[in-house]
Amino acid sequence: SRYCLLGFTLSCIVMVAAGSSSSHNRSTTFSHGHVVSPSQSPVKILFAPTTASGPILDVTCDVEQLEDVNDSQLYSIFDAIRQTAFFRMFAVDLDERCPLTESKRKSVPEPKESKKEEPSSEPECAGELEDLDPDAGPSCGVQADTMPWQSTFSGSSQMSSTPDSSLFGAPPQEKKEEEEGTMQTEEESEEEFECTGGPLEDELDEDDEPLCALSEDSSFNTPSPMSDMMTSALRSIAEQFGWESESQRKTFSWSSHSDPIITKSQDTEPCESDESVGLPDTFWIDMCSNIKAGDGLKMVNLVLNPERNTGYNGTHIWKTIYEENCITNDGPKETAMCYEERVLYRLLSGLHASTTLSIAKHYYPPSKRKGRENWEPNPDYFMSKFGENPDYIRNVHFSYVVLLRALKKASSYLYNYEISTGNIVEDETATILLRRLLDSTILQSCRDVFSAFDESLMFREENERNFLQQNFKGVFHNISSILDCVQCQQCKLHGKMAMLGYGTALKILFMREDMIRSSLSRNEVVALINTLAKFSESLREIRELTHLYWVSQSSNTGPTAGTVPATLPNSEPGIQLSDKDTFEAMDTAVGAIATLAKAGKVTADRESELINMAINSDPRLLILARHYGSDVNRFLEHASSLGGQRISATGIQAASQDNAEPDAIVVGSGLAGSAAVLTILDRGGRVVLIEKEHSMGGNSNKASSGINACCPYNNTHGDSLDSFRYDTIKSAGSSAQHQLVDTLVSGSEGAVTWLKDRVGVDLTLLAQLGGHGHKRTHRPSNGMAGAEIMFRMHKAIKQYEKQGLVEILVDTRVTDLLTDQDGTVIGVKYQNTDPNSDESFELRAPRTILATGGFASDRSSGSYLEQHRPELLSMPATAGAFSTGDGVRLATAIGADTIDMDKVQVHPTGWVDPTDPDNLSKILAAELMRGVGGILINNEGERFCNELGTRAYVTDAMLSHNIEYKETRKWNADHVVPTFSLVLSSSAAEDGKKHVDLYSHKGLLKKLSGVQELADWMGQDVETVRSTLRSYQEDAKSGTDVWGKTSFRGIPDEDLENETFFAGTVTPVLHYCMGGITIDTEGNVLSHNRTTIAGLHAAGEVTGGVHGNNRLGGNSLLECTVFGTRVGKQIPIQSRTKASITTAASDTVQKQDELKTVSEEELQKHNTPEDCWVAIHGDVYDLTEFANEHPAGALSITNLAGIDGTEAFAAVHNQGLLEDFDDVKIGVLQQ
Repeated sequence: SRYCLLGFTLSCIVMVAAGSSSSHNRSTTFSHGHVVSPSQSPVKILFAPTTASGPILDVTCDVEQLEDVNDSQLYSIFDAIRQTAFFRMFAVDLDERCPLTESKRKSVPEPKESKKEEPSSEPECAGELEDLDPDAGPSCGVQADTMPWQSTFSGSSQMSSTPDSSLFGAPPQEKKEEEEGTMQTEEESEEEFECTGGPLEDELDEDDEPLCALSEDSSFNTPSPMSDMMTSALRSIAEQFGWESESQRKTFSWSSHSDPIITKSQDTEPCESDESVGLPDTFWIDMCSNIKAGDGLKMVNLVLNPERNTGYNGTHIWKTIYEENCITNDGPKETAMCYEERVLYRLLSGLHASTTLSIAKHYYPPSKRKGRENWEPNPDYFMSKFGENPDYIRNVHFSYVVLLRALKKASSYLYNYEISTGNIVEDETATILLRRLLDSTILQSCRDVFSAFDESLMFREENERNFLQQNFKGVFHNISSILDCVQCQQCKLHGKMAMLGYGTALKILFMREDMIRSSLSRNEVVALINTLAKFSESLREIRELTHLYWVSQSSNTGPTAGTVPATLPNSEPGIQLSDKDTFEAMDTAVGAIATLAKAGKVTADRESELINMAINSDPRLLILARHYGSDVNRFLEHASSLGGQRISATGIQAASQDNAEPDAIVVGSGLAGSAAVLTILDRGGRVVLIEKEHSMGGNSNKASSGINACCPYNNTHGDSLDSFRYDTIKSAGSSAQHQLVDTLVSGSEGAVTWLKDRVGVDLTLLAQLGGHGHKRTHRPSNGMAGAEIMFRMHKAIKQYEKQGLVEILVDTRVTDLLTDQDGTVIGVKYQNTDPNSDESFELRAPRTILATGGFASDRSSGSYLEQHRPELLSMPATAGAFSTGDGVRLATAIGADTIDMDKVQVHPTGWVDPTDPDNLSKILAAELMRGVGGILINNEGERFCNELGTRAYVTDAMLSHNIEYKETRKWNADHVVPTFSLVLSSSAAEDGKKHVDLYSHKGLLKKLSGVQELADWMGQDVETVRSTLRSYQEDAKSGTDVWGKTSFRGIPDEDLENETFFAGTVTPVLHYCMGGITIDTEGNVLSHNRTTIAGLHAAGEVTGGVHGNNRLGGNSLLECTVFGTRVGKQIPIQSRTKASITTAASDTVQKQDELKTVSEEELQKHNTPEDCWVAIHGDVYDLTEFANEHPAGALSITNLAGIDGTEAFAAVHNQGLLEDFDDVKIGVLQQ
């Protein structure tokens, strides 16, 4: 096996260089080191082996473990991190010449029939992509990109892996010598082939000689003097074509000390002294040196150049190597692959399969003629490549595991890796994502996957170790060089990137851990992460393409059972479904269907249909059950296309009008009400949602700090449910309702998981807010928590609106609850909020849910605020003007009890707008501002509290600056509420960048240079401020301060004179009402005698008792989600006759062709509230009507009228939010 290692794996890599036409796609395939002819090929299987399961050869984890980890943890992180500025920019030389150049081959006669009779005037790159529009750009071209830092390649280590090397390979002077020794003129060596995808001759320019011609120079037709040092593959190439140049010879010489390839005679005993000495520690450092880069080096944006079908045909490269039959030349056919050879082969096979998956997923290009706006998949192509080759899919899994093992080994170094592009926001995002990826809890929870490959099993034979290591590296170098023969720039880009990722991973695995820090270049780190992301995506593509294939087959053949033979996928082709397999799959299917029915995710009719299909052994259903039976949601998704009753992935179908009465009426569209609505809808119910405002979302839209949970995804950070419960009860004080607290805390993990998995909210970032003993506040990486959650929530709800399952009534106020003679709530009375309309209407339903929020903004006579906390009437508030206690009033009118009505939370930090300081409506300065390191300074220039204390504690410390309050602990409404400075260092501002950008845009935060400017802005003596900051720095070093603060983040830089500060004025504000309607742990409303009021439920701020005396930051969104979903789950769902849903996609497809190009001059003309156009992310929207619906107020929109509002939008929202505004998109901004 030692002798077949080189030739065999060298041939395998050409499948990468040759694009989709290689060993995987040929009629002859590899089978453990042998060539299998078409006549010997295994029996064709009829079911796709692409939903692989079970153990993965050569590693200790199975497919299910890997896919579970990828789906639940890794994919979302990889997908986000590779789009950041640092990781999307890859340095590559696409102009490096092929070492096997054949531009002069006169020894091979020119074909008799030449195609030069009708030459193309200009070679094209479209290749076999026949659907490309005439004006489409080259599919295999690369879109270059530039960054201000590209010339410096910033990173924590040098680009070069070795001290004397250039960016990737030889030193500049050595490169020059190679060029001078080519013995060719520049004209002769020119090789600019285009990728046409057609036959070999189609790749030639009009005046190029045929590629089959040999060089005229006889000196290059003689055997190479290095033939004794080469594998048979290279030897046969050299003997047939000769070395064209000295550069080419050097490429495959392996003559340097660090990179030998040793040929042994089987009759010769190994030299004990050589093997006993071993190779130097630096042996693996130059693993990637043959991924060369010369004068053509440039930065390429990988996001702008995704891997997809270019039509490139690279079979000539494959044939040049494969037809030499190097396997048989390098060793006996019957010799099995050694372990090292098998590992390298499986890596290369996995890479080729991953590339083919990308091609299949992005096969058909956009085409106006074909009505395609985006790249579309070709599931038939996918099945043709993998249907008979399940092992190729398993090699994808294997390769991913090997890469993950390398990531784990390098985790200590990468965790603190310096990411610097000059874009602070992007760099911070990339750093957070990388650390999230490498977080010890992820590595620990996923240890079965991250440690599944054991590199110590390689090169174990004492007498063979040096030999195998040298050959292994030599083969990898040889393979790397061949990538320069790829003539499609897109293909070469991704081939080089992936091979550099592989080389980096192998280098990490084989070298000592203490050498990693000094051995990795920036480009190698970028390549490693992108290659991991590539394989992470491949696992998703396997399932997606499999599903699309069976959907297409179902639509072509119909749902009749038995049209497809009952063959299940397996690692070995040709295995038929045995009676035992059939029974087990049938049992799994029935179990999955029963679980779905019990959860209300399928109707009774659909349940019966699926059960009949299972009992009748429908092979399509059984195949899904075998591989997705343990994940019923994915089983349901894939089964949606089977049978006569087609359903959506949620299992919900539209209700017919034979039973129009809703299952529930929900009053209030904030998070609590929306969570209840969506839960009911997902269970197959029907809901009417009533909102008194014109826009939905309430105060939930404003929530910014995040949502607490312990401990989703095992992100414990030392946290536990007991610790979370303790912090919540401590904050609640004497009014703590322990049963409600237990419900809140124990339901937190499920709540955040539901928001992530069902609603689709990104909650990847984790923070520690005031009053919390650990990091447990989850928030999005790309937006404000409340805005992101509510956008996704309402988007999901509106999908049901299209199906008639939910009716949304805005501008509608509920005036009374309807009850029957027994006091059961049976509906509501409501009226339009239009002042010109006083007509009332009645709506009946067996259940009513109140989710109307608190009462902090109602300062009217007789208000709950006046009744219970009159001293707070003059204090500003962050709650919207709609927070007037409507739900409490409705419930108490029919006998509901209340609790803790005097418990009104005063938040310590509301922003004081310098342009309107007396306005009673304030914007909240999120808890996160203090969580990332913001400090509070009073009007004497001094700190006065632990900024991470509870809200009640910090507020008390602030109000204690008033002498009367300090003595009486009661606020006098006649006094002026004190103000304070909230100050963030540059590092703290970077940590809270999203919030800082938003507040700065609104004029609430000011950027200040140096301590002097900070002191001037505060109106304080600079020495006092400097002393305060120095004391804080010293406290941070000691680990505590006089107020008991022990967590210090965002400490100001030692150089205070040049530190950049962000500062704003804050004041205590009314923020939340802990008191409200009395409920039990299920959200049932209780009467004065503590009995439930039938038919009435409540959730969110309208209720009381959950938070006691004081609410912890991050617990409001949690309360809304936990109790909202809890109430939604207990609402009885009426039995209805269901009707199939016909997708309305054709009605909602945006007519992109109708969008016009809008110039900047035209945009500027629409700059008034009555005519408000705004450009966002390159598109122009008419937001005139929406402005008044904007939850944050019309001013935020109209201030952007006539200009590009991208920066302001991005400071608050995710770009995905724009999907809801396609109906008001009017054009594309002219660049």
